Amino acid sequence: MTFKSACLTSIIALCAGPALAEMHFNRIASFATPHNNADAAANSSAEIIAASEDGMTLIYTDSPLGVVGLIDITDAAKPKAKGNIDMGGEPTSVTVIGNTAFVAVNTSESFTNPSGKLVSVNLANGSVTGECDLGGQPDSTAHDAAGGMVAVAIENERDEDFEDGRVGQLPAGYMVTVGVKNEALACDSLKKIDVSGLTEIAPEDPEPEFVDINAQGEIAVTLQENNAIVVLNADGSIQNQFSAGAVDLVNIDATDERAALLFAESQPGRLREPDGLQWIDADHVMITNEGDMDGGSRSITVFHKNGTLVWESGNAFETPIIQAGHYPDKRSDAKGVEPEGMEIATFGETTYAFILSERSSTVSVYDVTDPAHPQFKQVLASGISPEGVIAIPSRGLFATANEVDLGEDGGARAHVMIYELQDAPAAYPQLTSEGANELIGWGAISGMTAGDDGMIYAVNDSFYGFQPRIFTIDPSQTPARIVSALDVTRAGHPAQKLDMEGITSDGKGGFWVASEGRTDRLVPHALYHVKANGEIKEEIALPAELLAVETRYGFEGITKLGDTLWMAVQREWGDDEKGFVKLLAYNTETKDWGAVRYPLDKVESGWAGLSEIVAHGDYVYLIERDNQIGEAAKVKQITRVAVSELVPAALGSDLPVVTKEVVRDLIPDLAANGGYVVDKIEGMAIAPNGTAYISTDNDGVDDSSGETFFWSISQF
Repeated sequence: MTFKSACLTSIIALCAGPALAEMHFNRIASFATPHNNADAAANSSAEIIAASEDGMTLIYTDSPLGVVGLIDITDAAKPKAKGNIDMGGEPTSVTVIGNTAFVAVNTSESFTNPSGKLVSVNLANGSVTGECDLGGQPDSTAHDAAGGMVAVAIENERDEDFEDGRVGQLPAGYMVTVGVKNEALACDSLKKIDVSGLTEIAPEDPEPEFVDINAQGEIAVTLQENNAIVVLNADGSIQNQFSAGAVDLVNIDATDERAALLFAESQPGRLREPDGLQWIDADHVMITNEGDMDGGSRSITVFHKNGTLVWESGNAFETPIIQAGHYPDKRSDAKGVEPEGMEIATFGETTYAFILSERSSTVSVYDVTDPAHPQFKQVLASGISPEGVIAIPSRGLFATANEVDLGEDGGARAHVMIYELQDAPAAYPQLTSEGANELIGWGAISGMTAGDDGMIYAVNDSFYGFQPRIFTIDPSQTPARIVSALDVTRAGHPAQKLDMEGITSDGKGGFWVASEGRTDRLVPHALYHVKANGEIKEEIALPAELLAVETRYGFEGITKLGDTLWMAVQREWGDDEKGFVKLLAYNTETKDWGAVRYPLDKVESGWAGLSEIVAHGDYVYLIERDNQIGEAAKVKQITRVAVSELVPAALGSDLPVVTKEVVRDLIPDLAANGGYVVDKIEGMAIAPNGTAYISTDNDGVDDSSGETFFWSISQF
């Protein structure tokens, strides 16, 4: 049985009728793959994912460990580990018929001597019940609606280090079908299907990539490197093949300057080179145009099975991702957001396409009920580099498998994310530039401040070093809206050598900005007085006694009390006792510097430091956090210090220690988003009425899921 079916009776109330127009998918849980591992520190992954017939068990491939992992989602909001099953090779794909998983396993000893097998696994007890020799290196799998056949794309991938990684490297790939009876493999029915000699590009070396089967048993498969699609009849004979063609891309960012988001370039004739493919109905397929050798059109496309182009998204596919702050600028000169994996399933009367973008770490949801007019519905955050997705319409769920594991670097682990169709507003994005007068790309939000006009003003950090900006955010809308972006300039040009980590109003229409220095990159620790038009009017360097003890962990926030600017220094500098950091003071009238000391919480792992400082009423409020992520995160909090204690002593003297009070633990707020707890809470602004707005820094979607959380707390 396939999950690409209408909702079952158990969720008719959820899926039926006009209420669907108001429904959204929201993330409800996440599962870190180390929970299934005997060695929790071992590098692991979640790549391709499937579900049991009853929708209560997820199975995912874990290539680094050579296993498939099982997750109990009887309570989808509280997934539980069910352990791993060794596959005796590298699992590349999995599909499920009934309660049996069929896993494609790569056992190749080299590119020139590929091999693989199809293994059947009983999901009830984890036993291996059979295996068939595939004769080559498998990529993806699919099964027919009747549960009587599994199709496998045998890619026999090329060596990318040989002859510039071009196609034309034998042995060629092909297709395989294997019969299934009562959930048991019938290896004697295995059929090898030759798909060579069909394409314009390297016809001698087809590389089948992604396969799917429609209700009529027709098999469609992408040949990514060959830029083609092949359609097979149920008996394996070739029905049609056609080129995936090319797209004229406009208004994209095609330059990897790694420091600015500029959507004004074009790429005419960009080959689609599709990866993912799914049938929408009996006649139409949708493809995701990730690209490989020469292409990647950053788009999704619908074709009729006869080869007729029905619909093309063009650059519109990237637009909501850009607006949600998920655009990966480091991939601009390559393939942008890289749409890759996908799933199509029907919930009630609506057929949805779930499109994974590997580099932006997002899921884009489209209504494809009318294949000729797909409608974008929402964009969701996933884990880092989503690779696989499975829909479970019978339970109103879908799940993504996210392959990147950054545990060795102290980052996020590989995760499976679970989403539910709810009669509720979309919980994500929480900040977007949708609706602005121009397409505004953004990310790496750091410091914030509240204006008297009801707006929030936020700065980006040095990830966008060629494009330092002050963003105007309207928090009265849901989600909060970036309505404009102001370049910070010197002599009319974007200012260089800034790492803006704090911003506050100067009370005259302009701003004071705190920049965190980094000497090894020639970025100075400094304060900048910025006019309302973005031009820097004054630059204030640190005094020599501070520069003599500076480290790279400098200013993280700035606020103003009377004529005095107060800056939070993130971590200890050379003259600081361990566990204490400075709150630095600079009097804009007398030009005097001073400081007090702030006591940090002790942490067992990593470090703790400050990320923001905001004056409100009789207190300054600070964000104190550790640098830990997920279950390792222990300190993410708002504290406050009475203004009466902010009496700066002269630099070099015995600095007084202020008394801090913890006013809110932010870990529950972060956990409420259904994913893992992110590390970088960076921004806070407090409106005159006491409402506090909190934001996280997504690191420019670099080794990050790209999620930016922006929420309010009405308590100050």
